[in-house]
Amino acid sequence: MVQTARKKSRQRVERTSIHEFAERAYLNYSMYVILDRALPYLGDGLKPVQRRIVYAMSELGLNAAAKPKKSARTIGDVIGKYHPHGDAASYEAMVLMAQPFAFRYPLIEGQGNWGSADDPKSFAAMRYTESRLTPYCNALLDELGQGTVGWRPNFDGTLREPQILPAKLPNVLLNGASGIAVGMATDIPPHNMTEVVAACVKLLNNSRTSIAELLEHVRGPDYPGGGEIISPPEEIRRIYETGAGMIRMRATYKIENRQIVITSLPFQVAGGRIMAQLFAQMQGGMRAVIADLRDESDESQPVRIVVKPRGRETSADALMSWLFAATDLERSYRANFNVIGLDGKPRVMNLKEMLEAWIGFRIETVRRRLQWRLARVDERIEILQGLLTVHLNVDEVVQIVRHEEEPEKVLIQRFKLTVNQARTVLEMRLKQLNRIEKVKVESELGELDAERGRIDLCLSSERRLKTLVKKELQRDCKAWGDARRTQLVARPEAQAFKPQLTVVAEPLTVVLSRQGWVRALKGHEVNLDELDYRSGDDFHDMALGESAQTAYFLDSGGRSYSAPGHALPAGRGRSEPLSSRFQAAEDADFVSVLMGAGDEHCFIVSDFGYGFLTTLEQLGARGRGGRQVMNLPAGARALAAIQVADRKSSFILAITSEGYLLVVAAAEAPELAKGKGNKIIQIPAQHLAERRESLAHVACIGKGDIVELQAGRRIRKMKFDDLADYVGARGRRGRKLPKIWRKVGRIRIIREEQ
Repeated sequence: MVQTARKKSRQRVERTSIHEFAERAYLNYSMYVILDRALPYLGDGLKPVQRRIVYAMSELGLNAAAKPKKSARTIGDVIGKYHPHGDAASYEAMVLMAQPFAFRYPLIEGQGNWGSADDPKSFAAMRYTESRLTPYCNALLDELGQGTVGWRPNFDGTLREPQILPAKLPNVLLNGASGIAVGMATDIPPHNMTEVVAACVKLLNNSRTSIAELLEHVRGPDYPGGGEIISPPEEIRRIYETGAGMIRMRATYKIENRQIVITSLPFQVAGGRIMAQLFAQMQGGMRAVIADLRDESDESQPVRIVVKPRGRETSADALMSWLFAATDLERSYRANFNVIGLDGKPRVMNLKEMLEAWIGFRIETVRRRLQWRLARVDERIEILQGLLTVHLNVDEVVQIVRHEEEPEKVLIQRFKLTVNQARTVLEMRLKQLNRIEKVKVESELGELDAERGRIDLCLSSERRLKTLVKKELQRDCKAWGDARRTQLVARPEAQAFKPQLTVVAEPLTVVLSRQGWVRALKGHEVNLDELDYRSGDDFHDMALGESAQTAYFLDSGGRSYSAPGHALPAGRGRSEPLSSRFQAAEDADFVSVLMGAGDEHCFIVSDFGYGFLTTLEQLGARGRGGRQVMNLPAGARALAAIQVADRKSSFILAITSEGYLLVVAAAEAPELAKGKGNKIIQIPAQHLAERRESLAHVACIGKGDIVELQAGRRIRKMKFDDLADYVGARGRRGRKLPKIWRKVGRIRIIREEQ
């Protein structure tokens, strides 16, 4: 008999190889980490521990209007009832949801020490802090008891907990999420509520809305601490199209009393770490650039780091460019929109897929809420109808209740009541039976009938259901939405330290002669008539700037060159040929010099009438050979480039050698990094081929400027209004000037401020 029992026991043993067992066990563990710990659920944007903390606090009555309670009480309920894990890990998850510098829309309002942006881990123990839910949590909990979500037993089967919270807003995008699972991770940046809701509304109105159209509303992530996102628009668009990518972020700063004041830091960058990095850079030999560093941050100004440059006029932008490259003032963040979908499977989604899935979740939640409410309305209508019947026969009902052994059955048979109606009557006190008022009952019935009709109408129409969802989204957004904190700004790439950073930024005038000789004179008040030139040489072009800026040169072959302003020969008598610095083509001569900030615009044009706008930084070139900026047709030459103060309000004035004048809005010219450009003024091809006519002069004018034309000894001054007959669209022929002004030798623009 013992042998038979042992034989049966051996038959119940499962035999498997170690390889298969380990593989299955590791797979189970991986799925547990992915689904129950690391990745957020698309519907409410929460991980299980976060969801359980929020639900436990709601069960404790810790809403936004309640008095805060000790955090230890909350954590005790969480780990004792719903989340059987360590108290330290649960409390840390709770702290994260309460830190306004970590969550864009915090879920918990804390009292006490909950850490700081400088040291997020410096929070006090849970026995010292108190907490309650924020008003924003109503968007997650309001509809919890209205049949909107499923429920499941807790870990020991004694209680029930929600499988998901019925979020009324796409919290998965609003607060984002980060986590590392087994074989996958998620990094969803936070977003602005107003922008995300606007995108949801647009998608509800038109399901065929493209990602590009959604990005008209969702401009990019919106981190809680401010800062600037400097990623190019095409990179941001690629992130939302693929669900993955990198986001570059910078600190913001301002100038106060010739000092640089850093006012915000990139997401999760501590001010103490920045100060340590800056001091390390100073000790590494940067005292020639930075005179002093101070951290003046306090409660009123969480981030205020003061950098005092050495030299009263050192370029702040150039100095900050170095700091961005050398410290964590500029950082890159990974974006990976990996979430657990509505089907319970992890997946990387693009923006449209994520919003479509969440809208589907929300529509289903609202449908379940309406169905639950419809059932409650039907139950109440049933009860009220029974009460009306009772009201008409109160005395008989009282007699039945007093004298019958089974009054419920008698009531059902006598008055054709339902079981619920009969039980409701039997549970009422005699005083309540006598006080039933027909008018009030009928009034409530009318209201419920109207509500039932509205609910039926909404449930029977998908369009009405979407309209309801849209209105609720807009209402909640109005309650909790706010302005964007993180700005999206196009910035040049940060550069490491360069010697010109130590140069004092003094006013500088760079003069270019016709034979290509250059000199740099201090100040902007330079009398050009007093300058000496070599025999046969004369003035050709000039540019006003600062010694810390770069001077850009353009030759007739369409190539650009650049040199630091402080490195150019100084003095009224000294000059040097540009050919000693740059290696231009033998048949090319230097036609233009420009100076200014890198983002300033200039207009490049050929004598064939083609031109385009570009920025000064696009003219920068390394080495002696320069950079080909303008592609010229055979036989064409580049003319002197002109700087454009404001492309939206400026105009390009073009005059041909035959006296045709055309004034074109600068905004009509294309903006290119390099190329041929578009036709600015029409010149007959026959004239160009025979060299009978070409573009002779170009200038940039504003509506308040005065144009001075010089033809021989004649000088004519014209206001912008005098040029009205010559204003036209790009590519037109223009109009001929009067005969005596057709051979214009020089154009001078007298600016409005002059």
